[in-house]
Amino acid sequence: MSKKYVMGNGAIALGALSAGVDLVAGYPGTPSSEIIETVAKYPHDGTYVEWSVNEKAAMEVAAAAAYCGARAMVTMKQVGLNVASDPLMSLAYVGVKGGMVVVSADDPGPISSQTEQDTRRFAEFARIPVFDPSSPEEAFEMVQDAFACSEKYKTPVILRPTTRVDHAYASIDTSDTFTAKGFEGFVKDSKKWVIFPRLSYQNHAVIEKRNVEIGEEFSSCRFNTVTGSSQKAVVATGVSYAYARELLKDHPEVRFIKVGTPHPLPESFLLKALEGVTEVLCFEELSPYIEESLLKLIGRHRLNITVRGKLSGDVPHSGENDADSAKTIISRFLGLELTDSAPDLTGAPQPPARPPVLCAGCPHRASFYAVKRAMKGKKAYFCGDIGCYTLGNAMPLDMVDTCLCMGAGITMAQGFNHMDSDAVAFAFTGDSTFFASGITGVVNAVYNAADMIVCVLDNSTTAMTGHQPHPGTGRNLMSAPVDKISIEKILLAVGVKKVLTVDPLDLDAAVAAVKDCAETKGVKAIIFKSPCVAIVKSDKRCKVDAEKCVGCLRCIREIGCPALSVQDGKAVIDSNLCTGCGLCAKLCPTGAIGGQ
Repeated sequence: MSKKYVMGNGAIALGALSAGVDLVAGYPGTPSSEIIETVAKYPHDGTYVEWSVNEKAAMEVAAAAAYCGARAMVTMKQVGLNVASDPLMSLAYVGVKGGMVVVSADDPGPISSQTEQDTRRFAEFARIPVFDPSSPEEAFEMVQDAFACSEKYKTPVILRPTTRVDHAYASIDTSDTFTAKGFEGFVKDSKKWVIFPRLSYQNHAVIEKRNVEIGEEFSSCRFNTVTGSSQKAVVATGVSYAYARELLKDHPEVRFIKVGTPHPLPESFLLKALEGVTEVLCFEELSPYIEESLLKLIGRHRLNITVRGKLSGDVPHSGENDADSAKTIISRFLGLELTDSAPDLTGAPQPPARPPVLCAGCPHRASFYAVKRAMKGKKAYFCGDIGCYTLGNAMPLDMVDTCLCMGAGITMAQGFNHMDSDAVAFAFTGDSTFFASGITGVVNAVYNAADMIVCVLDNSTTAMTGHQPHPGTGRNLMSAPVDKISIEKILLAVGVKKVLTVDPLDLDAAVAAVKDCAETKGVKAIIFKSPCVAIVKSDKRCKVDAEKCVGCLRCIREIGCPALSVQDGKAVIDSNLCTGCGLCAKLCPTGAIGGQ
């Protein structure tokens, strides 16, 4: 055993390895990505690990492993659970043999997501257990208990960390090497593993009975605790418990209840913990899940307890909780005097606001600019997608009209085309997103005779989530060399009429490719291929000749590169940011920008 200082995601990975996990699959998505990367990093004899093409595929790969009696873990963020929901809902009815843990990392805020979702709601909807860690240390322990729970009750189990648990750091006592648990193998039984309506009906009754048993077992679970004896109680879950604990450590008399297993609800534990309580505050994120559960429990048992939280307006409905909000909300509830021990920062300069932008030299900027220049004066719709290129919406590019969810850009462009055939409909998608959820949209476009242009922004990586490999990179997570899957061949195979590949940094060629496709009817595609500047470092730099610069600032007004700024009325380039892509030089009317 040794002590390792790891991120919360690392703690989850080490917990799974300590539990003897046999297979780990997932799709990258902040805040969950580092879990699989940590599994791959540590010696793991007998454990198979992969980045799957999307979350649905990962769930189904893990399900087969669990059918074999293997311990399997699948990882994703909360919006990825939407993609994987079809197999997971069926798995809840079919059940598993080996332990299966689904890690769905929620993102209150949201910090890096399209939505604020609460996976506890999904667990209740799917009728499967959920563990809600409050710290990396607890996540390490919970994932091991989750495997045991899964095997005991033959059900998938959700582990629901949130961003601040995923990205916090802690010291974990664990082994240096890990060995997979091993498994019996798949035993054929079509009455058990083939889902039919009658099987679902029978298993639904079993699930409801089983969940009562799990709730009773959770009532004696080590992750559900109560301290203090006051008539006013604070109930907290997840990382909100950690924030509340910081305040209440100086008030040990306050009844402080932690619920680490929110579903099935540990009713016996809560009824005992609430004895003598007249008023309770639920401090949780995101939804009022515990608050609503307590209201039902208290109403059913006719207890005279007032419940406060989000529904009563005492806790905000949206956004993250933090130590400051815990201090304000809980102190108000308990009638404690608010004291501020923080230093007085009145008059201190505030850090400058930094809106998210495409990196200096990012080839996506050139791709968007080429389309914008080619479509100047024409009516066009620009449908975006999930990835770095969503930042193409920022001024001055302003090239993302819509962004709904992963893969939607390709299918939404079809909708615009069918409603307004006079406009040119564009869909922008990344190479990783194309493999994850774009191919079916292209098939739909060809099948339904859409007239649109698919722009695949191929930077040879999954950039936004940490540069993970994908089917087009020629490598996988087990370090095995694999054949690159050609985006061009896929597009041609499904019937796309014209597929052009161009370097977006070759502006004239890129603009010509867009114009060519715009003049062709049917489904066309342009693969804008240029590597991400974060993985291919350039020693080139551009420089402004102040003598030639006339201060028109066209380079700044049109492309918005963060390496460009204004000094004494003229453009200047920060050599620390510049990658020498040369896009600014191509649009300078006086030739004032050159390489060095």
